[in-house]
Amino acid sequence: MKCVADGHEIVCLGNLHPSQGLQEIDSYMYQSVGHDGVGYYAEAFGLPLYRQEITGKPLNVGSDYDVTNDDEVEDLFVLLKRIVQEHPDVEAVSAGAILSSYQKVRVEHVCARLGLKPLCYLWERNQQELLDEMITAGVHAVLIKVAAMGLSDKHLGLSLAEARPTLQKLSDNYGVHVCGEGGEYESFVVDCPLFKKRISIDESEVVAHSEDPFAPVYYLKLVTLSLHNK
Repeated sequence: MKCVADGHEIVCLGNLHPSQGLQEIDSYMYQSVGHDGVGYYAEAFGLPLYRQEITGKPLNVGSDYDVTNDDEVEDLFVLLKRIVQEHPDVEAVSAGAILSSYQKVRVEHVCARLGLKPLCYLWERNQQELLDEMITAGVHAVLIKVAAMGLSDKHLGLSLAEARPTLQKLSDNYGVHVCGEGGEYESFVVDCPLFKKRISIDESEVVAHSEDPFAPVYYLKLVTLSLHNK
């Protein structure tokens, strides 16, 4: 949405996903939960979607990044290289990093190798303002993973608007990032103004990933989804 507002044309979508059969992986770079629903974004947006399996691991975890064989960052390089070959007119890549220098540095490194410009419109935005802006702008995202003190399985499936009061309270009391930049939660967008169709989560399963007494980790496995005209 920020790209479109700034005059860019979205050419295609890109996604990195875990190996078949895996729902959650230990990645420093990518969200893995919810990947079963990502395929619906192609029709929701009306754009081609390119997907790449995450085969690497977080091996080079320093503040800087150099090409490292079998690192998960190289999966991003493979994906973007394939997209550039299919769409030679692509000039830039949009990334949603807000606070993670780790992720931003690696996206910039891959883009530089491919002659692409990274667009990071959300970088270092005030998170309270950004969350309110997304809600007001009609980004309908639901929580599909929680991993912070004060969040539990009862918060799964809540929209950002519904979760906003709880997130603000946890931010005030414990310093929780209201946009989830500390890994407190992950979300899945089911509708936004750019969607031609909205996504419905018709069936899901709650998975207890960790029963930590202070910050239990739960996520939703998306079982059945459908697309609906707006």
